[in-house]
Amino acid sequence: MTTTATRTKTTATRTPAKTIEEKKAQADALHASIATQVESLRDSDRWTAFLDFAQAFHAYSLNNVLLILSQRDDASHVAGFRTWQSLNRQVRKGEKGIRIFGYSTKKVTEEDENGNEVEKRIARFPILSVFDIGQTELIDPDQGDSGQITAQLTGTEDHGIVDALSTYLTEEGWTIKRQSLPGAMNGVTRPETMTVVIDDNLSPEHAAKTTIHELAHVLLDHTEDMAEYAAHRGLMETEAESVAYVVAGLAGFDTAAYSVGYIAGWADGDADLIKSTAARVLHTAHQIAGILTPENEETSDAEDAA
Repeated sequence: MTTTATRTKTTATRTPAKTIEEKKAQADALHASIATQVESLRDSDRWTAFLDFAQAFHAYSLNNVLLILSQRDDASHVAGFRTWQSLNRQVRKGEKGIRIFGYSTKKVTEEDENGNEVEKRIARFPILSVFDIGQTELIDPDQGDSGQITAQLTGTEDHGIVDALSTYLTEEGWTIKRQSLPGAMNGVTRPETMTVVIDDNLSPEHAAKTTIHELAHVLLDHTEDMAEYAAHRGLMETEAESVAYVVAGLAGFDTAAYSVGYIAGWADGDADLIKSTAARVLHTAHQIAGILTPENEETSDAEDAA
């Protein structure tokens, strides 16, 4: 039996689309708020504890930074086995060490051209193993984790971002994958294979933020020269995460729980450095916002609202 129902057509009330000028003003305000929030974090006990934690790490040479990144491209804090234990962290069983060059000197006695014995120090560069924080876990959780100033996002919506940006990357010749990544790695961009990988254990909202972050690296040409990236990693990570924070804000969700601590860490709490990135960050944020909401769609929404 076939029945015919009478339908009443309803018209949904749509929120008027923001104009381009309104979106630019919102993006400007979002970027400015990053520096303000970093300054607040910098004045907190959490930041003091984080600095105490960070002081335990060596400033590695550029060659060693390149070696570290070639073996583990998500590495952020690396240290030896015993150093990690002194910081209330234990290297997980089975983790493979990151090989770097150490430095030491050895005192030797030689004869000079006149037959006199002279002491010299000879530089040595032994191969050492270090481990990234992502290869460790807390020994005593009750002592807290002074090295952690970020919190994962837990939102259950990706706001349509992952599919939209994945489509864009694919059209640009990139391959984007979801798969399990080691340690604390959320995502990684590999220019040699034109591949972007997003960890498949992330919440939908965190996956959206990470996809924006990795696309920002691509659009900002951070991955064109890995030596350049290694030399200026703090600045480049600050830029990429700032873009993610701004674009997320434009899309209607807040990533401050993760982004502020991440940016503060890579910028060393330098609010002026964050402010100096405004032009590049905002330009890239508007690029990505344009991918998520094409101009013709904005025009259509505005006409519908009128």
